[in-house]
Amino acid sequence: MPRPSRNLDRALIAAGRELLPAVGCGGLTIRQVADSAGVNIGMFHYHFKTREAFLRAVMQSAYEEMFASFTLEHAHPKGSTNAEHLRALFRVLGRFLRDNRKFMGRILSDAVGGEACAREFLRDNLPRHAKVLAMLVGAGQAAGEFRRMPVPQALGFCAGALASPIQLGGAIADSGQLPEGLGAELSTALLTDAAIDQRIDLALAALAAPAVAATSPGTPKRVSRKKKGS
Repeated sequence: MPRPSRNLDRALIAAGRELLPAVGCGGLTIRQVADSAGVNIGMFHYHFKTREAFLRAVMQSAYEEMFASFTLEHAHPKGSTNAEHLRALFRVLGRFLRDNRKFMGRILSDAVGGEACAREFLRDNLPRHAKVLAMLVGAGQAAGEFRRMPVPQALGFCAGALASPIQLGGAIADSGQLPEGLGAELSTALLTDAAIDQRIDLALAALAAPAVAATSPGTPKRVSRKKKGS
């Protein structure tokens, strides 16, 4: 008997990604997914066996799409410095969060609410890209590009500058509660590629090591004094 087409599992995952932001891990049912995908429930069980395995596959598919681009940028950095390399990776993360903000927001909310599948997904995947970012920050500090501080502090600052406006600002812009036109204005201010890139540049500028004055060791700084009567 031939194996059913893999297009069916892709259709089911696509339906899950559409439904999850609205209903969350706890509210998503097999019937909802099968009906949305136009797939027989028997095929759902054939491909995924359980609802929990399906939820994990839905979340993992989104992450792997991002991580493929992230890995490509990591393997082929756009610049020779750690700062340029970090900028390229932040751009991948920023665009992924922007394009999947409702999806990722729901996963974070479910994890905080105690949903095991969401917690396990974050536990297994966040360290994958965080480890690469931490390595680059550490290398930049060792090379004198970045100011010395605990690496988690540096990454936490960058996450606040990059992700918070996307998740919080995006949620406000999408809420429909703002005066007419203000939601679109907020989206333009926070969610465009140019806005994301600007925040990345600001974050990297904050991480940059302070400039050292170009004077010889032991040479006192000259202070100009105004002549009397001038």
